Amino acid sequence: MKLEEIAPRVFACLQQEPGLGFSNSGLIDRGGGLIVDTFWDLPHTREMIERYSKVWRAPARRVVNTHYNGDHCWGNQLFPRAEIIGHRRCAESFSKENPAALQAVKSMDVSGQPGLAGLQRGLEPWDFSGIDLKPPSVVFDDRLTIEMDGSPVEIVYVGPAHTDSDVIVHVPESRVVFAGDIVFRLCSPIGWEGTYARWIAALDYIISLNPDVVVPGHGPLCGVEGPREMKAYLVYVREESKRFFEAGLPVDEAARRIDLGPYEIWDGPERVFFNVERAYRELRGDPPDAPVNANFLFAGATRLYLERWANRPSSREEA
Repeated sequence: MKLEEIAPRVFACLQQEPGLGFSNSGLIDRGGGLIVDTFWDLPHTREMIERYSKVWRAPARRVVNTHYNGDHCWGNQLFPRAEIIGHRRCAESFSKENPAALQAVKSMDVSGQPGLAGLQRGLEPWDFSGIDLKPPSVVFDDRLTIEMDGSPVEIVYVGPAHTDSDVIVHVPESRVVFAGDIVFRLCSPIGWEGTYARWIAALDYIISLNPDVVVPGHGPLCGVEGPREMKAYLVYVREESKRFFEAGLPVDEAARRIDLGPYEIWDGPERVFFNVERAYRELRGDPPDAPVNANFLFAGATRLYLERWANRPSSREEA
């Protein structure tokens, strides 16, 4: 875990280990303080707080959750005096994911269940015990602006993209955008509710802000090259998926045939299975908020990983 000052009194806390759930957080240490996202479990969030305590004036009065996925909000309870801010759909979807259920997966017998086996491997670094879900208490629909020592901080709804609840946090004076999971940097994205079109539009919006620093939901810091590369990945996978869909190939065969080219060295290349399946849902005309079969997705991605990438070092190890 690394703390980096990216503008005066603006910090990023980066979890640099590749793998499932290693998200990033931010701190704007003005106007009472604002945290962007907490982490997936209490031990990692406590370590984040310890890092921030070296630079912040006092514990933050506000926490923004960029969306409802647990790796961005399950540490909320460690900010008991803070306002928790999120989109209305973030609050409504907060109970979709269950920490007790994920803790149970860590110890269950997953023999013959490749999806759960793959998920279990990804959960090894995490301890979901003791988590008390604390959803946003301050919700909004489109945009919320907070004045912090005379400087505006803009919280903007850009979903449904990665999920139906995505927001970004823009600090115009500092030329910083905290992008949440709209941007994955040097790691393959996963999409849940939403559409390719909305996700690509959200990336275009971030690019239009022309920030000096983008803090992605996962991966290292970047500038506008980060959202540009994410957009190129999504456009490419969507177009390839459409080609294979029209040829009548099933999802697993389409994911197997896609040549990822420069994206193959990103962490988690097997997540292309998730993204092909999302494209197929759209091409079938499924509604963007239709229930997602997570076990099917993890099983497909696990099979693809074992076939193609199980013995390959991560992009950061190669670097």
